[in-house]
Amino acid sequence: MKRTKGEEIYAVFNTILLTLIAITCIFPLVNIIALSFSDAQRIAGIPFTLWPVGLTLESYKHIVNQSGFFISFWVSVKRVVIGLPINMAVIILVAYPLSKSNQAFPGRTFFTWLFMISMLFTGGLIPTFMTVKMTGIMDTIWALILPGTVPAYLIVLMLNFFRSIPIEMEEAAMIDGASHWRIVARIYLPVSKPGIATIALLSGIGHWNAWFDGLIYMNKMNNYPLQTYLQTTMINQDMLSGIRDPEMLRALMSMNLRTVESAQILIAMIPVMIIYPFVQRYFVKGIVIGSVKG
Repeated sequence: MKRTKGEEIYAVFNTILLTLIAITCIFPLVNIIALSFSDAQRIAGIPFTLWPVGLTLESYKHIVNQSGFFISFWVSVKRVVIGLPINMAVIILVAYPLSKSNQAFPGRTFFTWLFMISMLFTGGLIPTFMTVKMTGIMDTIWALILPGTVPAYLIVLMLNFFRSIPIEMEEAAMIDGASHWRIVARIYLPVSKPGIATIALLSGIGHWNAWFDGLIYMNKMNNYPLQTYLQTTMINQDMLSGIRDPEMLRALMSMNLRTVESAQILIAMIPVMIIYPFVQRYFVKGIVIGSVKG
């Protein structure tokens, strides 16, 4: 169809605006990449750059020599590998019955509101900490996983996605004698790939980016997840005061804080940047369907 002059002007304006927004969003990432490959001494007086100043790999060499960084990286990997399947299992098993009508599940409204209220009012930091401590999972990987086993927001998204599936498909399966387990496995999961991919992405990123729970539930630095490690052990005076090796101390003193931080942040971003393109095509559809269905 031929567009009007007003529609053409709007399309041009919209393209320019979105391009500027995209460039603005890309600038910080480019700056981090440039800083991570820059020479520590030459970059000291430059507040912002889009290309490396004195190309070097010294920051990455320093990270390779830090065992704590890779230990924390492995803790975060374990957290995602263990926590994501647990989250997905709970989300699907809770969202399926809540997606039914009040006639099929009389207690649906009560339990739905129960989860909605938990999104607005949490148990609080101190009760949660006491629960984790009394269950004996402090300083373990389970302290990072179990408190977030039931993500209410993701359950609401998933149940709304399930409600968009035609009820006739389920009724036909029940006539053939299929159980609820079989209906979930053979009908709901295959049809709900966009929703499942969206929920998995949000849950995985939530585990990967979490840092505060590692700070309060872990007493040993070796048990810190990656984001907690990055938040607490960037090169500072406390870190330098605990180093006894003179050569390492001189090397750290000569490093620029920004270059090492940028290199660590870039490495921490790599897993998400690798995974996101594979689920991006499902992401928008999953969010739209999961949010607008009543």
